[in-house]
Amino acid sequence: MHPGPIRRNGRARALAFSLMAATSSSLVAAAPCDIYASGGTPCIAAHSTTRALYSAFSGALYQRHPAPGRGGVANAAAQDTFCAGTTCLISVLYDQSGRGNHLTQAPPGGFQGPEANGYDNLASAVGAPVTLKGQRAYGVFVSPGTGYRNNRVSGSAVRDEAEGMYAVLDGTHYNNGCCFDYGNAETNSRDTGNGHMETIYFGDNTVWGSGAGSGPWIMADLENGLFSGANVKQNTGDPSISHRFLTAVVKGGPNRWAIRGANAASGGLSTFYDGARPNAAGYNPMSKEGAIVLGIGGDNSVGAQGTFYEGVMTTGYPSDATENAVQADVVAAGYAVAPLALGGPALPVGSSVSLRATTAGYDTRYLAHAGAAVNTQVVTASSAAALRRQASWTVRTGLAAASGGQCYSFEARDAPGSYLRHYDFELRVATSDGSKQFREDATFCTGAGLSGQGTVSVRAWGYPTRYLRHYNNGGYASSNGGVHAFDAAGSFNADVSWAVATGFA
Repeated sequence: MHPGPIRRNGRARALAFSLMAATSSSLVAAAPCDIYASGGTPCIAAHSTTRALYSAFSGALYQRHPAPGRGGVANAAAQDTFCAGTTCLISVLYDQSGRGNHLTQAPPGGFQGPEANGYDNLASAVGAPVTLKGQRAYGVFVSPGTGYRNNRVSGSAVRDEAEGMYAVLDGTHYNNGCCFDYGNAETNSRDTGNGHMETIYFGDNTVWGSGAGSGPWIMADLENGLFSGANVKQNTGDPSISHRFLTAVVKGGPNRWAIRGANAASGGLSTFYDGARPNAAGYNPMSKEGAIVLGIGGDNSVGAQGTFYEGVMTTGYPSDATENAVQADVVAAGYAVAPLALGGPALPVGSSVSLRATTAGYDTRYLAHAGAAVNTQVVTASSAAALRRQASWTVRTGLAAASGGQCYSFEARDAPGSYLRHYDFELRVATSDGSKQFREDATFCTGAGLSGQGTVSVRAWGYPTRYLRHYNNGGYASSNGGVHAFDAAGSFNADVSWAVATGFA
């Protein structure tokens, strides 16, 4: 099922490539898992696509490169070279603890995965760029439908045993879907009852509980409930928190658990709850099972989104002092925002552009719309004025928060205030409703065309494995091989490569 830790997408072949940490002794003296071990609560799992979480770790993070180092940042340059002109997917997040608790593509569960075989989707290998002390790396950008899991874990807490966990996340990338989790879950990928999970949750779902304000919140998914404290519904001491880089902590033992959080780029941890288990049946004692999930709920609920950079799970209940030292190490790692590096020319904001298909036999057609429907039309300088306007788009700064880089929104020239967006992966034109969902669905990032030849490919910001594609003359946000007809692998690179011209209108 898994050809290697990173998959280069395409039906013809799948190439394995493992990324190791590049040498950077200045980054790590005592890394997070060294700190936990010195506190008497050693890591049983340590996952990161950005850096080593032990000072002496020299193995693969999620790819392979011939020059490993100690305590360093992932060698993103090697990945950029490997992934140029392709769609690369992360298929394994290696466990650095030595226990082999790797995370791979989540299998079907109580909620089926989105792929034809019920498995979850894999994350783009280039969807979440960051720098650590100026060195480029990538996190795990989880779109709805994406998930990782290990149902056969060595050393994790079971039943009411104590454990701790932390994760560094993107506090601006979230939704209200169930459930963006990292931590301890069921071993059969199904809901087996209250208290059978204990994970970090991040998002603004209010179905089971909430914190103060409108979210997002760090909470705990304990199965059949997202909890912010002892009260089943709300703990007003758990604040809305949305730092660009966010440290989230959950720990639990016999009739005690806690939530802590912080800005992962500066400052110390705050405690948002520390006390007894929730006042509902099934949570005291707990019935933890010991699997590990990332990006999904215990029953494989796949509606959430978020970005994961690093995280660990421990045996035993870590002290606040130990976690404070881990937070200091996270801050010292120097997480900072980095632009996407997709190649290709930038589009001048405010300019009018038209996008011409480059697939042989279709290269006189342009991306256009008629009302809400988006398709391709044959357009020339002598076409009717209305059609020329329908095939022209004003380039705007990307509406999604913190999209940055070469990420844009495309406003219809003939309908000011209406934008190109995807909905159920079909392209359409719609007036902005001001929602976070609309802004994200109407943001696209341009890069060098997958077919080359001076073209650009246009990637959906919220689904970085999906590109603007013409298929049977319709417009879609398409992946290279998937469950939909418009995901067909044949001619994919050509169909998602566009020639950018000055707008007809």
